[in-house]
Amino acid sequence: MRFTTQIEEFIAHDSLKMSYTKQQLGKEFFIKSHDFLFEQGLSDVDINIQKWDNTKCFFSNSDKSAMPFDIFSASFYMLSRYEEYLPHVKDEFGRFTAEESLAYKSGFLHQPVVDIWAYKFKAALQAQFPSYKFPNKTYRIRPIIDVPSPYKYKLKGLLRTVGGTISDLSKFKLYSLYDRFGVLLRFKNDPHDTFKYILNRQKNTSSKFLFFFLIGQLSTYDKGVSPNKKDFVTLIKHLADYCNVGLKVSYFALEDAKRLKREKEKMEDILNTNLVASRHSHSKLNLPETYRNLIALEVKEDYTMGYINHIGFRAGSCTPFLFYDLDFEVQTPLKITPYQLMDVALLKQWSLLDKKKVLNELIHTIRAVNGEFVPVFHNYTFSEDKQWEGFKELFNLILDSAETT
Repeated sequence: MRFTTQIEEFIAHDSLKMSYTKQQLGKEFFIKSHDFLFEQGLSDVDINIQKWDNTKCFFSNSDKSAMPFDIFSASFYMLSRYEEYLPHVKDEFGRFTAEESLAYKSGFLHQPVVDIWAYKFKAALQAQFPSYKFPNKTYRIRPIIDVPSPYKYKLKGLLRTVGGTISDLSKFKLYSLYDRFGVLLRFKNDPHDTFKYILNRQKNTSSKFLFFFLIGQLSTYDKGVSPNKKDFVTLIKHLADYCNVGLKVSYFALEDAKRLKREKEKMEDILNTNLVASRHSHSKLNLPETYRNLIALEVKEDYTMGYINHIGFRAGSCTPFLFYDLDFEVQTPLKITPYQLMDVALLKQWSLLDKKKVLNELIHTIRAVNGEFVPVFHNYTFSEDKQWEGFKELFNLILDSAETT
């Protein structure tokens, strides 16, 4: 494949060719371009959402174009997260919310529109060039296990244990008190220590799990376990023998490059290898600074792109992509892998039957575009806590979906 801006060279080429311009140059495959991709800097773009078969799109063009929309401009708008650079209302954690997004407001958050557009583009190309062979994609899953704290009671230190005990007494939580001391006296298993179950599931599936451990300092937003605790380090090393392990970046390291560097180096000391992947505490992103800090430290992959309370496609895709820095107008080496579902979003569905229905619909949607399903579960999701009842079954449903492709 070659690109050219020379009209003479383009016209002289007598094989497969496509133009992306304002006017068609001949009988080539032609997509009429919108002004958006040729603009400098950021501006409040006027977007008119229109229906397109079973989906929606924007940046419409003329009937002379092979496609009724400039999907290159529309895809770039979604994948670059252009709207997140513009002024918007943040939530209490300082996050861009689903409700602020174009996809939510326009009713297509539930669709991987960029992937759908890509398949429409492929179909149009195939119709014009029937002999051309396109590479095939297949549906796959990448389960994430997010670990803000490995245990509910263990390894919390004297002050936090005393504070928790006083809190249980003041609120008459006698069962929690019994639980806490049962764990501390070692005749009960910690409720959030579900790692044996998770590892057993890992050993019986072909999809490798990706764990993210929080090892940052204790703060208002992060209440994990100190990475100086030997048992915690042993746990991380043990899981790394069977699964992939990344860093759950602490809330305050998000905007503190020095703290982020310390956390990265500490995790690399534990794993005895270079850190590949990150995920941010509370799924908070500040574009572009968050990703620039990761790039500066040579982190290769990030898994923060998604919404905690809404199921759907934040970047309009279920295919990993490289982060494009809009301010510097450059494609970076950081691979963004969006997640489409966090366990807490399923709690909105009242019954297990409803949860299964929503989950099956999501699997069907992602499978239809041969995408990558990235669900985020937590270690405590697999506990015996009543609110998480049935979630093991939901997790198994996801794992089984990859085995029956």
